[in-house]
Amino acid sequence: MKLLESRRCYQALNPLHSLIYFAPEAEQEFTSVGLRSGRMSYFAGRAAAMGAVGAGTVTAAFFNFSPGLVAHHIPLAWELATPQAVLEARLRAVDRVLRRLLGEELLTDPEVAEAARLAAEAASACGAAGRPLYAAHADLPVPEQPHLALWHALTLLREHRGDGHIAALTAAELDGLDALVTHTASGKGFTAEFARASRGWSQQEWDACVERLQARGLLDADGSPTPSGQDLRKQLEILTDALGQAPYQHLGADGTARLTEIGNRLSRTALLNGAFPSGVFATP
Repeated sequence: MKLLESRRCYQALNPLHSLIYFAPEAEQEFTSVGLRSGRMSYFAGRAAAMGAVGAGTVTAAFFNFSPGLVAHHIPLAWELATPQAVLEARLRAVDRVLRRLLGEELLTDPEVAEAARLAAEAASACGAAGRPLYAAHADLPVPEQPHLALWHALTLLREHRGDGHIAALTAAELDGLDALVTHTASGKGFTAEFARASRGWSQQEWDACVERLQARGLLDADGSPTPSGQDLRKQLEILTDALGQAPYQHLGADGTARLTEIGNRLSRTALLNGAFPSGVFATP
């Protein structure tokens, strides 16, 4: 199994997981159980699998958010809603948003159940050691409905890869803000403006980070990646792919190719139906 094939499968599947972070249904469900709208719903919704953990744990696990922003919402969130109530609200939101973006007919397509089985088989090979967000979600029960079981399995694959990516970033001596700045500077992922605001960093903190990265030779004078910065990001992605290879290696080439095919089809449908707002991601 080549690393590129694993990455392609992950990229085909990730929009189906990540869409929940931009769906109005999520905030509606989270606020219905007592959470406040905005970042509290995001932090509690993703962290609830770990239980009523403190701000330090959430900051460490999520990695690129300002500690002050996290502390503004956690642990207050657990005084407003229990982790179990938040988890139940999140699953209701997933059900609603997938029905809206994919449509009832597509949700009952046998390929959705097939993708759920393939993704679950891949996720069964994920290791929990050193991967707290993956391990927490792996302890959750698997939903019965195929589209929810698929989302659950994709969440496992996503958090497993994410935990590995944080390990790679740490080994490269990049903290959360360093990682955010270097990634946006590459023109991939979020726009710099959205990344800074949504992760809770001030312009002063962002600019200071740019100066540190320039001193390390990773960014040039206009904030663009230097050759060294480009090479570092490339090596980080290769290492992340390697650390996340086990599930796809276990699934095998044919299974991975089939899961990629179905994932691409479902993700395209979700994207065409407005899964993500404009102005969030950088334009290649």
